[in-house]
Amino acid sequence: MQLRVGGFTFGALLLCSICVCGDKWHQSIVSGSCSHSLTFSVSEAPQDWSDHAIWWEQKSCWLLKTHWTLDKYGVQADADLRYTPQHKPLCIQLPNMKTIKLPVTFSGVVFRAVAEICKALNIRRSEELSLLKPVDEPKKKKKKDKGAESAIDEILNMDIASGMAGGALGLYSKTMTPTYDPESGSPASSTSLWFGESPLTASQPNLPPEELAKLYKPLTVDDKAAINAGWLDSSRSLMEQGIQENDRLLLRFKYHCFFDLNPKYDAVRITQLYEQARWAILLEEIDCTEEEMLMFASLQYHICKLTLSTEPLTNSNEPEIDEVEAALSNLESTLEGRNADKILEDITDIPKLEDTLKLFRPKRLTLKPYKEYWFVFRDTTISYFKNKESANKEPIEQLHLRGCEVIPDVNVTERKFGLKLLLPAADGMNEVYIRCDNETQYAKWKAACILASKGKTMAYSSYRTEVKNIQSFLQMKSLAPPSGQAAPDVESMEMNAECFVSPRYAKKYKTKQLTTRILEAHHNISQLSLMEAKMRFIQAWQSLPEFGIKYYIVRFRGSKKDELLGISYNRLIRIDMSTGLPVTTWRFSSMKQWNVNWEIKQVAIDFDQSVSIAFSCQSCDCKVVHEYIGGYIFLSTRSKDQNETLDEELFHKLTGGQD
Repeated sequence: MQLRVGGFTFGALLLCSICVCGDKWHQSIVSGSCSHSLTFSVSEAPQDWSDHAIWWEQKSCWLLKTHWTLDKYGVQADADLRYTPQHKPLCIQLPNMKTIKLPVTFSGVVFRAVAEICKALNIRRSEELSLLKPVDEPKKKKKKDKGAESAIDEILNMDIASGMAGGALGLYSKTMTPTYDPESGSPASSTSLWFGESPLTASQPNLPPEELAKLYKPLTVDDKAAINAGWLDSSRSLMEQGIQENDRLLLRFKYHCFFDLNPKYDAVRITQLYEQARWAILLEEIDCTEEEMLMFASLQYHICKLTLSTEPLTNSNEPEIDEVEAALSNLESTLEGRNADKILEDITDIPKLEDTLKLFRPKRLTLKPYKEYWFVFRDTTISYFKNKESANKEPIEQLHLRGCEVIPDVNVTERKFGLKLLLPAADGMNEVYIRCDNETQYAKWKAACILASKGKTMAYSSYRTEVKNIQSFLQMKSLAPPSGQAAPDVESMEMNAECFVSPRYAKKYKTKQLTTRILEAHHNISQLSLMEAKMRFIQAWQSLPEFGIKYYIVRFRGSKKDELLGISYNRLIRIDMSTGLPVTTWRFSSMKQWNVNWEIKQVAIDFDQSVSIAFSCQSCDCKVVHEYIGGYIFLSTRSKDQNETLDEELFHKLTGGQD
């Protein structure tokens, strides 16, 4: 057996125990039946060895159970053991493309390592993030990609670890927990800590168009599947997964359900979320329409403008409201029964939408236009009739929306407000197109459809909020300046407009045309504060049809061809690889159980109504998909009533597996 300590290698020894006293090691050795003692000097200066542990090279595992004998671990005389620090420096690329170097646990599981990183960076809800391996690029593109990477290095300040080590790291604050200034020890306001001292709250400047073009690469289905296969196993340590000291990993939001986003405490988290969304839009990792791209560009322009201004980066222009006072006021209002009539009305009334809409069902070899019908929306079902007078008779058809996909088909400039509904059917998904007349009608019907797809009705309090969010989103997409405002001054835009759109869209317009369109869209959001603009950007990102969907190439049981499996925060989607269209959708809410056959690497899932599916993963290990499903189930158990201490045991129970 060999034991390596620093530059020393000790061979043919079976290690029983190591005792460190100052700068001396006392080594107890067992060789055969004889016991020996060895004392040797490690270094002239005293060292702290408390963070060291033994790493077994051949088995790729840590020997952390110090009460176990080496016989119990199965260590033989030819074993190669390394006595090495458990915390090692790791290069971590943040969502804003900045790279920092932090000491991270290489012996603890990745779930715990990410929690340590997030605590150091003041990011709450670490369970939403994970570490991702960079995709290996083909050799023929190595030269080009190296140039693109160096472009980022030149623009972004990569060496920020030393600057953060002083006061910004470790100021982790939970909601309703007082924080203290690290130097004076006096209580410090959360606003000054989050906004004034952390460099991670500042948005990064947009790259010049030529540098952005070097990074831009249209992603195929295979590319997306390869990227998503790179997530590290949260139940194993970094060293066990082949990660070495000073390796480069990407810290990203893995699970796209962002719980309890609070601008008062989450400035770093919101900024990094905004940066991840911004890069996804600019590099076209997620599809959006031209109108949506211009809306995102106007928000980026506004955020850059505020970031570069000399004004302090305040959370909001509104006076700060004390959370305790607000909670007590709300409790008092409830106990006094001020809203009793309204609450009773919400319980007893069955909400219903009725209106004249247009419907179109696509069929082969048909060019029939939209046709008007009288629509009635009740519970989670849409019924449509020939006209209003026949509403008391049998409907022409009923559309059951539970488990359906709701895809917007909107162009505000052309006054087009449509919805594409993909309804679950035995043989796949049936397409139905509904066209509304105006923004108000569209917002009401889309909100109702979204809730119905989740099995909820308009009686839920979130319905009104959903309607307002949709109306606000449509307002942002409008390119016409509000009434009473003058046309935008193109010369007033000091930044290059091509920095705010993807290279594909930048090629479609001349710079002056693009600038005009961005400034037209900017009129609708020019009054937003910095944090409000970032939140609007995140919300607009969340409203995109492909938001949060991670793609994997799988083969379903009984099928002879590869298909796509899309995993989102609330559903699984079976997608045809040739057309890119959804075939079937299964909601997590209807899932009864799932398991993995580790021998044949197959994931099996049971849903309500005796629906069962099974598939093997072609683009990654089935553990990656298993962890994604279990992770989303785990995140659905969170509530605002509980504290922020995570049930790590439950997470590993839902996401872990056996090899």
